[in-house]
Amino acid sequence: MNYHHLYYFWMTANAGTVTAAAELLHLARPTVAAQIKELEGAFGKNLFEKQGRGLALTEFGTQVHKYADEIFSIGHELREFVKTGHLGNRKRFVVGLPDVVPKHVAFQLLKPALHMDERPRTVCYEGKLPDLLTDLALHKLDLIISDAPAPTTMEFKVYNHKLGECGLSMLAVPSMAKKYRRGFPHSLTDAPCLLPTDHTAVRRSLDVWLDNLEIFPEIVAEFEDSALLKVFGQHGEGIFPVPTAIEELVKKQLGVHLVGRIEDVRDKFYAISAEKRVHHAATLKIVKQARNELFDQSESS
Repeated sequence: MNYHHLYYFWMTANAGTVTAAAELLHLARPTVAAQIKELEGAFGKNLFEKQGRGLALTEFGTQVHKYADEIFSIGHELREFVKTGHLGNRKRFVVGLPDVVPKHVAFQLLKPALHMDERPRTVCYEGKLPDLLTDLALHKLDLIISDAPAPTTMEFKVYNHKLGECGLSMLAVPSMAKKYRRGFPHSLTDAPCLLPTDHTAVRRSLDVWLDNLEIFPEIVAEFEDSALLKVFGQHGEGIFPVPTAIEELVKKQLGVHLVGRIEDVRDKFYAISAEKRVHHAATLKIVKQARNELFDQSESS
């Protein structure tokens, strides 16, 4: 494998197009394209696929990009050491996040790692939980933050550490919140709602709760990406759920109001590690602060 070729691939993946990468590298576009083709030939697999006017990483390319991130991050640290003589490198803390985990929750959970005395360089990857679990087992990740525990049927051993749980808050733009607040939760029947897909644990619990109360909302759209769900909600397309732990933050940021809270549906969050007793300082800090501050443990027990 030619590391120059790997570097050109890495720059192209970060820039989004060969043209943009060539400009950053001060090289001709055909030169960069040809060397990426040589790298694909060495691997025997495609790294990119066309997506509109740009390029998207293939599944294989995504994995190669993760390795390249580590390689060139370490290379940057080496250059800094040679230049300054200081050991300025920080330990990496690599975290996997399923895209169903609300971004505000992810930030609040990871924030302790950003404020440690010897804070690590935090690297976040999004993906599907099964793929992230594989990366964890291969020690490509230090931790996964998830809305569901790892299944017990896995071929390799990982460990679940419950961080906490909370109820759901149903939010909407002010006019919609005012309309549907009265008579909640039965007012949700025929109300336009934006929900996570049924791949999520909280959606499955919510469906059971709605069925038991014979409440039948109009499901306008379903989302795997929690951030996209909130964008639709912010623009008045429907009532949407968020974990009550971040209700105030979301209301303030998006300018939405509370329709009602659902305490019987619990949104749960877990740290998943490859070790039974966590030792990474950042993970210990995250687990401790989540349990002591972010979630109400009187409700989580």
